[in-house]
Amino acid sequence: MDRKDRQIIRALQRDGRMTNQDLAEAVNLSPSPCLRRLRNLEASGAIKGFSVDVDPSAYGLPITVFVRIRLERHNEEDVRRFERQVQTIEEILECHVLTGAMDYQLRVVVSDLDAYESFIRTRIHPIGGIASIDTSFVYGTVKKTAVFPELD
Repeated sequence: MDRKDRQIIRALQRDGRMTNQDLAEAVNLSPSPCLRRLRNLEASGAIKGFSVDVDPSAYGLPITVFVRIRLERHNEEDVRRFERQVQTIEEILECHVLTGAMDYQLRVVVSDLDAYESFIRTRIHPIGGIASIDTSFVYGTVKKTAVFPELD
Protein backbone atom coordinates (compact mmCIF):
# COMPACT_ATOMS: atom_id res chain seq x y z
CA MET A 1 0.00 0.00 0.00
CA ASP A 2 1.45 3.34 -1.00
CA ARG A 3 0.72 6.95 -0.08
CA LYS A 4 -1.96 7.33 -2.78
CA ASP A 5 -3.82 4.25 -1.52
CA ARG A 6 -3.75 5.72 1.98
CA GLN A 7 -5.13 9.01 0.65
CA ILE A 8 -8.00 7.11 -0.97
CA ILE A 9 -8.73 5.27 2.28
CA ARG A 10 -8.66 8.45 4.38
CA ALA A 11 -10.96 10.24 1.94
CA LEU A 12 -13.44 7.35 2.07
CA GLN A 13 -13.20 7.19 5.87
CA ARG A 14 -14.32 10.83 5.91
CA ASP A 15 -17.12 10.26 3.38
CA GLY A 16 -17.85 6.73 2.25
CA ARG A 17 -20.62 7.92 -0.06
CA MET A 18 -18.48 10.10 -2.28
CA THR A 19 -18.57 9.37 -5.99
CA ASN A 20 -15.51 8.03 -7.77
CA GLN A 21 -15.25 11.40 -9.55
CA ASP A 22 -15.15 13.25 -6.22
CA LEU A 23 -12.73 10.72 -4.77
CA ALA A 24 -10.42 11.05 -7.76
CA GLU A 25 -10.43 14.84 -7.38
CA ALA A 26 -9.79 14.59 -3.63
CA VAL A 27 -6.69 12.45 -4.15
CA ASN A 28 -5.50 14.13 -7.36
CA LEU A 29 -5.98 11.19 -9.72
CA SER A 30 -8.03 10.72 -12.86
CA PRO A 31 -11.18 8.64 -12.35
CA SER A 32 -10.01 5.42 -14.08
CA PRO A 33 -6.81 4.89 -12.06
CA CYS A 34 -8.65 5.93 -8.92
CA LEU A 35 -11.36 3.33 -9.48
CA ARG A 36 -8.73 0.68 -10.28
CA ARG A 37 -6.92 1.44 -7.02
CA LEU A 38 -10.19 1.36 -5.08
CA ARG A 39 -11.12 -2.04 -6.52
CA ASN A 40 -7.63 -3.36 -5.72
CA LEU A 41 -7.97 -2.14 -2.12
CA GLU A 42 -11.30 -3.93 -1.84
CA ALA A 43 -9.99 -7.12 -3.47
CA SER A 44 -6.95 -7.23 -1.18
CA GLY A 45 -9.12 -6.87 1.93
CA ALA A 46 -7.61 -3.52 2.92
CA ILE A 47 -11.10 -2.06 2.53
CA LYS A 48 -13.44 -4.52 4.22
CA GLY A 49 -16.72 -2.85 3.35
CA PHE A 50 -18.75 0.29 3.79
CA SER A 51 -21.07 1.14 6.66
CA VAL A 52 -23.12 3.95 8.09
CA ASP A 53 -22.31 5.81 11.32
CA VAL A 54 -25.53 5.91 13.36
CA ASP A 55 -26.21 7.93 16.50
CA PRO A 56 -26.87 5.26 19.14
CA SER A 57 -29.22 7.56 21.08
CA ALA A 58 -31.34 8.22 18.02
CA TYR A 59 -31.50 4.45 17.45
CA GLY A 60 -32.68 3.91 21.04
CA LEU A 61 -29.41 2.75 22.64
CA PRO A 62 -28.19 5.85 24.49
CA ILE A 63 -25.98 4.09 27.04
CA THR A 64 -22.49 2.97 26.07
CA VAL A 65 -20.61 0.81 28.55
CA PHE A 66 -17.03 -0.41 28.60
CA VAL A 67 -16.91 -3.79 30.31
CA ARG A 68 -13.57 -5.29 31.27
CA ILE A 69 -13.55 -9.02 31.96
CA ARG A 70 -10.99 -11.28 33.57
CA LEU A 71 -11.36 -15.02 33.08
CA GLU A 72 -10.83 -17.51 35.92
CA ARG A 73 -8.70 -19.77 33.73
CA HIS A 74 -6.85 -19.18 30.48
CA ASN A 75 -6.98 -22.65 29.04
CA GLU A 76 -7.90 -23.08 25.40
CA GLU A 77 -11.40 -24.41 26.07
CA ASP A 78 -12.45 -21.53 28.37
CA VAL A 79 -10.99 -18.88 26.09
CA ARG A 80 -12.69 -20.34 23.01
CA ARG A 81 -16.03 -20.67 24.83
CA PHE A 82 -15.90 -17.05 25.99
CA GLU A 83 -14.90 -15.70 22.57
CA ARG A 84 -17.49 -17.85 20.76
CA GLN A 85 -20.27 -16.63 23.07
CA VAL A 86 -19.24 -12.99 22.72
CA GLN A 87 -19.65 -13.31 18.95
CA THR A 88 -23.36 -14.13 19.42
CA ILE A 89 -24.31 -11.24 21.72
CA GLU A 90 -25.73 -8.30 19.76
CA GLU A 91 -25.27 -5.70 22.49
CA ILE A 92 -21.49 -6.19 22.25
CA LEU A 93 -20.22 -4.00 19.41
CA GLU A 94 -16.52 -4.63 20.03
CA CYS A 95 -14.44 -7.12 21.99
CA HIS A 96 -10.70 -6.58 22.42
CA VAL A 97 -8.11 -8.90 23.97
CA LEU A 98 -6.00 -6.96 26.47
CA THR A 99 -2.66 -7.16 28.18
CA GLY A 100 -2.48 -6.39 31.89
CA ALA A 101 -4.86 -7.22 34.72
CA MET A 102 -7.96 -7.74 32.58
CA ASP A 103 -8.33 -10.12 29.65
CA TYR A 104 -11.01 -8.46 27.51
CA GLN A 105 -12.66 -5.11 26.98
CA LEU A 106 -16.14 -4.98 25.51
CA ARG A 107 -17.96 -1.97 24.10
CA VAL A 108 -21.63 -2.51 24.82
CA VAL A 109 -24.72 -0.47 23.99
CA VAL A 110 -28.00 -0.70 25.90
CA SER A 111 -31.23 1.25 26.22
CA ASP A 112 -31.11 1.87 29.98
CA LEU A 113 -29.64 0.66 33.28
CA ASP A 114 -32.20 -2.12 33.62
CA ALA A 115 -31.19 -3.39 30.19
CA TYR A 116 -27.55 -3.36 31.29
CA GLU A 117 -28.35 -5.34 34.42
CA SER A 118 -30.27 -7.85 32.30
CA PHE A 119 -27.37 -8.01 29.82
CA ILE A 120 -24.93 -8.94 32.60
CA ARG A 121 -27.26 -11.42 34.29
CA THR A 122 -28.65 -13.17 31.22
CA ARG A 123 -25.92 -12.81 28.60
CA ILE A 124 -22.55 -12.55 30.38
CA HIS A 125 -22.93 -14.57 33.59
CA PRO A 126 -24.18 -17.71 31.79
CA ILE A 127 -20.93 -17.86 29.78
CA GLY A 128 -19.20 -19.04 32.94
CA GLY A 129 -15.52 -19.01 33.79
CA ILE A 130 -15.49 -15.28 34.51
CA ALA A 131 -13.42 -14.19 37.52
CA SER A 132 -14.34 -10.49 37.49
CA ILE A 133 -16.31 -7.85 35.61
CA ASP A 134 -15.43 -4.16 35.78
CA THR A 135 -17.89 -1.67 34.29
CA SER A 136 -17.44 1.95 33.19
CA PHE A 137 -20.40 3.93 31.87
CA VAL A 138 -19.68 6.51 29.18
CA TYR A 139 -21.13 9.91 30.08
CA GLY A 140 -19.48 11.86 27.30
CA THR A 141 -17.29 11.48 24.23
CA VAL A 142 -14.38 13.84 23.63
CA LYS A 143 -13.28 12.39 20.31
CA LYS A 144 -14.56 9.73 17.95
CA THR A 145 -13.16 9.23 14.49
CA ALA A 146 -12.90 6.51 11.90
CA VAL A 147 -10.15 8.31 9.99
CA PHE A 148 -6.68 6.82 10.42
CA PRO A 149 -3.72 9.13 11.03
CA GLU A 150 -1.62 10.02 8.04
CA LEU A 151 1.63 8.07 7.69
CA ASP A 152 4.86 9.52 6.39
